[in-house]
Amino acid sequence: MGRKSNRAKEKKQRRLEERAAMDAVCAKVDAANKLEDPLSAFPVFKKYDRNGLNLQIVSKRVSALGSEITEWAYELTRANMQTLYEQSEWGWKEREKREELKDERAWYLVALDADSAPVAFSHFRFDVECGDEVLYCYEVQLEAKVRRKGLGKFLIQILQLIANSTQMKKVMLTVFKHNQGAYQFFREALQFEIDETSPSMSGCCGEDCTYEILSRRTKYGEASGPSHGGGHCGGCCH
Repeated sequence: MGRKSNRAKEKKQRRLEERAAMDAVCAKVDAANKLEDPLSAFPVFKKYDRNGLNLQIVSKRVSALGSEITEWAYELTRANMQTLYEQSEWGWKEREKREELKDERAWYLVALDADSAPVAFSHFRFDVECGDEVLYCYEVQLEAKVRRKGLGKFLIQILQLIANSTQMKKVMLTVFKHNQGAYQFFREALQFEIDETSPSMSGCCGEDCTYEILSRRTKYGEASGPSHGGGHCGGCCH
């Protein structure tokens, strides 16, 4: 009886510790989502003035973005990505993409030109993946006229800074394998790694999958080691 009782106590203690760890993770995500402007700590990154571009970078919640910019963001995503989606197992689903871009948890970095017209954006969220607090980048989309000028790399660097400042463990994103330019950009230029949750690493569908999940750890992720385990937060942070 005593041995069984000890095992039961140990299991209960582990559950309490796991719950406390998850509560701490969710608290960090909640704190990040309560920020007025995640970019305010980095004023030097509110301007992009190089390679012939002179742009203002702003950070806004989707609720403060305005319908014109959210519609522009959708149309730019469709123009850049529809064919790539159609070549994947996901297909292009207009309603789902619109809902994703307008989700109440969405944050945006938007690059504006001298006339305050948007020319590039990143859609990101603070969230929990596999027990870790993460900044998940859903989109980085640029108009053709501002590509190959370092702007995309600049936006990702901002996301990495924000992830560090909010104590997220890593920056995560999904990229199609057949989008070779983007895949090489993240893997080589930005040193993202294939995440442990990616299909090719988890073995759930291996080479049949047309996408990889990539990630780059922050200083908090490097210090913490392996993730806590478990799945998506499933609502504890929202």
